[in-house]
Amino acid sequence: MHWMEVTEESSLLTSFYNAEDESNLLLPKLPALPKNYSTTAKIFSEEKSDEIMKLLGDVRLNALVLGGSSGFIEIYAYGMFKIATVTGVAGSCRGLCLSSDLKSLSVITEIQSSSDSEAEITYFQLDTSLLSSYLPEVTRMARKFTHISTLLQYIKLSLTCMCEAWEEILMQMDSRLTKFVQEKNTTTSVQDEFMQLLLWGKASLELQALLMNQLTVKGLKKLGQSIESSYSSIQKLVISHLQSGSEALLYHLSELKGMALWKQKYESLGLDASGIDEAITAVGSFILKANELLQVIDSSMKNFKAFFRWLYVAMLRMSEDHVLPELNKMTQKDITFVADFLTEHFNEAPELYNRKGKYFNVERVGQYLKDEDDDLVSPPNTEGNQWFNFLKDSTHLKESPLLFPYYPEKSLHFVKRQMEGVIDQCLQKPADVIGKSVHQAACMSLYKISQSEDCTPQLFKLPFLWNDKTSNLHYVLFTMLENSISKIHILRRHTDTSRSVSNGILAVEFGNFLNNSINESSDSRCYSCLDAHFYDDETVTVVLKESVQQEGKERVLAQLPLSSVYTDEDQDRKFIWDSMERLDERSGEIPTRTVFLENQWRVLENMKAQYVSVNGIRKVSCVLSSNLRHVRVFEMDVEDDGEVEEEEEEETAQIAAGEPDESNQSADGQDNVCDASAEELPDEIEEHETSLDP
Repeated sequence: MHWMEVTEESSLLTSFYNAEDESNLLLPKLPALPKNYSTTAKIFSEEKSDEIMKLLGDVRLNALVLGGSSGFIEIYAYGMFKIATVTGVAGSCRGLCLSSDLKSLSVITEIQSSSDSEAEITYFQLDTSLLSSYLPEVTRMARKFTHISTLLQYIKLSLTCMCEAWEEILMQMDSRLTKFVQEKNTTTSVQDEFMQLLLWGKASLELQALLMNQLTVKGLKKLGQSIESSYSSIQKLVISHLQSGSEALLYHLSELKGMALWKQKYESLGLDASGIDEAITAVGSFILKANELLQVIDSSMKNFKAFFRWLYVAMLRMSEDHVLPELNKMTQKDITFVADFLTEHFNEAPELYNRKGKYFNVERVGQYLKDEDDDLVSPPNTEGNQWFNFLKDSTHLKESPLLFPYYPEKSLHFVKRQMEGVIDQCLQKPADVIGKSVHQAACMSLYKISQSEDCTPQLFKLPFLWNDKTSNLHYVLFTMLENSISKIHILRRHTDTSRSVSNGILAVEFGNFLNNSINESSDSRCYSCLDAHFYDDETVTVVLKESVQQEGKERVLAQLPLSSVYTDEDQDRKFIWDSMERLDERSGEIPTRTVFLENQWRVLENMKAQYVSVNGIRKVSCVLSSNLRHVRVFEMDVEDDGEVEEEEEEETAQIAAGEPDESNQSADGQDNVCDASAEELPDEIEEHETSLDP
């Protein structure tokens, strides 16, 4: 995994970065999702909305590069949307580094031909010049992809809130009526039972028992309030969130289509206008389905309100309670309205019992929010609709691209999933096209992995990749065992694959630089490199170990300036690569520099240091012991504030198996490693050692 940010500057890019996004002027701000629903909706809540906008406001392109097994590499713009899928790289990916100018990608892979053979570490340099050549277009396209991806998430969370606003209590009427059908002994239908109550004001004993004993006056009132509250909440979410998100999505897809039609700029990147047209059509169908849901909600609220008002009065009369005069007024129009509602909603449908376990579907809103592939139980009735009849009779408009397809028998969830699938397919093509443009510029087999090294945790293994953004260079740090002495090898290549660089491969060995402070007889002492990371573009942080065979080998944390490695000496001696041979087979031919560090080092006492990780921006390095149980944090490049007493505290920790000679100590403070102004390191200021035992 690797993050990178584009640092290239040009007048075209600067004008693009400074240009105001027109969508902020033309589109209303997306309303924050109500935080009292889903925890996931809090991503777009009032408190978090600014963070989302900051993410979308980051116009300078940055990318996340992911690598996996079988040469699988993907590049995600802004870490959100895939803009390239690279295939064909041999082996399992162990390291990635995309140059900040987007011209090339460095990859370290582990290739193992069979389970019995030793794995080989191989370096690949992939040419990604298409991204570099079309940087403004890639940036603009990636911005659109990010907007679209964010809006799809917003719509998904809006729909989640709508599902949570819909309550199971709304199904109570359906279940009670079904139970009534199963238990009643008469042949009269439920619809006729309620019609008799409406026309004559009298109910059968069975219906009276259902209403007074099971539903009850109090239960009916609660059910009516629940329906009104739930439907109102869903209606507000559709109008303010679902529709606004869909309209914004339609806007950005339309802009993306305009970009795709500018073939001179965007055709090479794989933008396809016809595919975007299909995505726009899918969004239009989703908007139509959302409008249909609004109509169903509006109709249901009116129907239920009239029905419950009439039934509430009828039940009060059954219980011989006082009926308020304003409730007792019922016009002929109201009676007709309730009669139509009973006719439409109280028909028994035995075929529904196998699907829903109920004979009725009085509640019509919940079916739109079910995340199922089944058709709607009660789709809207389009008979007699003049527009539908007009379309049916018109041969020219039936397949017109100007009309969005309408799916009257499908739920809102189904149409949303269909829309997401079409948009994903539409936006997948650029990733495929850009990925196919990436080709191999260099392949170098470095060395075989020894069995002992193969047991090392993958996270801590060399090689280490680095991109020098100033000089546009790729660096690779790695070690190869030579007669038990390990040199650090530095491979560098220009990010522009058409250009070469001098001293493409060098080996660095460390001579005696401790001034015999530890062992005065060791004049010929030299050191093996255990781990190395780039501290910044000009410095490498290394962990060294004495190479002599003796008790208590010292470990050293040091800073290696590249200026001491890349000198004018031996410019004539060039290493000629041979693709047929591994690098470790020709290790004797690699130009070697012997470095004597002066004052940029520190002895790591009482610790078998093995791994190092650094952050040059924060000026911090972290050293990990070989048994992965202890860590020390050092602050680099601090000024010497004078001697401070070192506080040490013995730790009664169990010594790890296989490390019997390691002393486990803990102390507080910070270490200065690289005060170049002094001949000797200042005294230890602070040192962190933390047990990493689970």
